[in-house]
Amino acid sequence: MFKIQKKIMVTVLFSLAPALISVTAVARDPMVVIDKNPYPSTYKPFPSVTTAIRGATVLTGTGAQLDGASILMENGKIVAVGKDIKIPYGAHVIDGTGKWVTPGIIDVHSHLGVYASPNQESLSDGNEATRPVTADVWAEHSVWPEDPGFSRAIAGGITTLQILPGSANLIGGRGVTLKNVPSRTMEGMKFPGAPYGLKMACGENPKRVYGKKSGPSTRMGNMAGYRKAWIKAQAYKKEWDDYARDYKAGKDVKAPKRDLEMDSLMGVLNGEILVHNHCYRADEMANMIDMAREFHYKISAFHHAVESYKIADLLAKEHICSAMWADWWGFKLEAFDGVDENIPMVASAGACAIVHSDDPTGIQRLNQEAAKAWSNGRKVGLDFTEGQAFEWLTLNPARALGIADKTGSLEKGKMADVVIWSKNPFSVYALAEKVFIDGALMYDRDDPNTYWQSDFELGYSRKGAHQ
Repeated sequence: MFKIQKKIMVTVLFSLAPALISVTAVARDPMVVIDKNPYPSTYKPFPSVTTAIRGATVLTGTGAQLDGASILMENGKIVAVGKDIKIPYGAHVIDGTGKWVTPGIIDVHSHLGVYASPNQESLSDGNEATRPVTADVWAEHSVWPEDPGFSRAIAGGITTLQILPGSANLIGGRGVTLKNVPSRTMEGMKFPGAPYGLKMACGENPKRVYGKKSGPSTRMGNMAGYRKAWIKAQAYKKEWDDYARDYKAGKDVKAPKRDLEMDSLMGVLNGEILVHNHCYRADEMANMIDMAREFHYKISAFHHAVESYKIADLLAKEHICSAMWADWWGFKLEAFDGVDENIPMVASAGACAIVHSDDPTGIQRLNQEAAKAWSNGRKVGLDFTEGQAFEWLTLNPARALGIADKTGSLEKGKMADVVIWSKNPFSVYALAEKVFIDGALMYDRDDPNTYWQSDFELGYSRKGAHQ
């Protein structure tokens, strides 16, 4: 009798085994997945109406110039650009005779909101200068949407801008791309779908800030600091890759411990975060390219890059953009070998040339900065058209930011980020008369009702100043 019972019990257990295994598998903790966008954009385009600009000179941002052309915007998008477009009944029509129309200007390097105006120490939030590698910090968490600089920038035709940490650190943290619109929150300005950037810095700045602290104090120390960080990031990435593989294979594994600093670096190694590298000298840019090869990541753009002209062919080969000033020179030793022809020389080599500001007032006149670079090129035989040169302000920065499929040129289906200029935007007398973002009229020089002011500006009063 006992043997029969034992046999029955064993049979029952074997029959239940698949169910027990199934229950065990179902009971596993859910797979841990790092949220790559925990502070998502809440941006919504402002209200717009179907609008046509008729009979203007249009610089498309793709290098072309169309004379006597029209542009149609509907539901926040570019619908048509050309000479013979059909304008739907009821559309708001703007006479563009004598005017120039361009895509909205994109500033790939700004510190508005993190070094906000007024220029006070309490608003200096761009550099987390506490250790050489601070990849864990995100510029968006310092952005003050009430910075009056944003409204000044739109008057210069700026529709999109990347806000970066400062350049004190070897790796200074994440940058964020914003639409230049009024908002109570940073998320309300955040460009939907734009990838994060990672700010890195070469040369003098990290040496100056940390040379008398923990180091680095030399350029070789800088390189060693980057490499140590990337080695650590590679190991961190492997831990998460192994965990994901083993979990999907059905193994009972524990997720690695989160590290905010390594999360950002892993994002670069995974191709999800774009590297924006403050770097002046050609030799250092070449070192950074070699290091990117060593650790298998891509540099999106070198910023400031006053010696890019020396290695323009290498930058073209590597598909790396250079974000540059038109004529800033000699303000420190690593800027000493800058030349006024830098931007057109880079462009003439087939590399991606960008005009950037890195300045709260320069951002208001980027069209004039591009005009200076264009003119300096013409003086030495680098004869770009205005249409080609305007790419330095629009489509090329959009490429560097990973948003060229959405904005940066006047092409069907793209965001209707559009500027109407009083005259040729390469003229010192040109003014941005109307600025549209996603088809909404966000600035009209002739209508003070469109001049947006932050609560900071509106809230100041003499009574409040004495309290």
